[in-house]
This record gives sequence, C-alpha cells and structure tokens, in this order.
Amino acid sequence: MKVILNSDVPYLGELGDVKDVANGYARNFLLPRGLAFPYNPSTVAIFEKRKAEIEATKAEKRSRSAGLKTRLESEELVLDMPAGANGKLFGAVSNATIADELLKKDISIDRKKIEVPGRVIKSVGNYKILVKLYEKEEAILQVQVKGHEEKAKHTAPAAQPKRKRGEAHQQAAKESAGDASSDPVDSEK
Repeated sequence: MKVILNSDVPYLGELGDVKDVANGYARNFLLPRGLAFPYNPSTVAIFEKRKAEIEATKAEKRSRSAGLKTRLESEELVLDMPAGANGKLFGAVSNATIADELLKKDISIDRKKIEVPGRVIKSVGNYKILVKLYEKEEAILQVQVKGHEEKAKHTAPAAQPKRKRGEAHQQAAKESAGDASSDPVDSEK
C-alpha cells in the first residue's frame, strides 16, 4: 500500500515521503496513529500545499545537524573508568555510556545513532566513534578512555579468631571471675 508520511517515522522515512508499505502495517499502525495518509490525489494535493513548510523543516534539521557535527568533531570526550594494571577495564564503554557523557555536556544524541567499534570498548586508549546525524551526515567523535585502579573500599579489621556460639559468654564469665579473684584489695581482707 502506498502512503504519504505525516510525520517522521523511525526506520521508514520522514514527513512528506511517499513509501510503499505492507497493507497490515499501514492499516494497523500508520493510519490509526495519524503517522501517514493513504496515497491518493486528495492527499497529494494537501501535501503539495505544505511542501514549502516541509522543506523548511528539513533545511532546519540539516543546519542543526551541521552545527552538531562541527561541535562533536571539535570536542574530545575523556572517560575515566576503573581498570586493572594491564589496562583492561572492569566494565565496558558502550554507546549508552557515551550518550550519557555527551548529555552531561548538553549534547543530546540517541544511543542508537552512536556506533562503537566492536560494540563495546574494553581497554584503555584512544578511539574514534561514529555518530550518525541527519540524512547521510556523520560525525567522528574522539574518545579517550583513561583507567584508574580502584582501591579496596573496606579494609578488614584486625583478624580475630571466630568463636563458636556460647564461647563469648563463657570467655566473658571467666574474665569477670578472674578479675574478682586477682583483685589485690579483696585478697587482703
């Protein structure tokens, strides 16, 4: 079934695109949600009237994408991750980790648009990450992964031998009895 998209639909197209989709997809998903209209002469005429508006929104998206590309390529992202002495990370750096770090710098990018080589980074070093932007636009983000060794958070107290249940009470009773018999003031009486 041929449809004209009324809004951007992920993995299908954007506003004003004419697409040929499965009948069930159009009837059950696109048309009821208002994401698309059936392709016929009346809807084509409506979209022809909106053509200038549609082109203006696409031009705005292109300009935002170009600005984001220059910002991403000029900035180096430095990640400080816990790592062992050999440079292997105790976790991994994924596209979600990079998206979170970019969000801290007020750059909002969907994690699905960030391509990490090998899907995750598991060692310290410098990496080039591909970020897909609008249409065919792509940016290369420089990521430096630094490692730091984590120190033990809890130091064990001085080792004391473990006692069986009841031994602590017996030991306390012996100590109190021993204190009474070895008291020099009481023995002189």
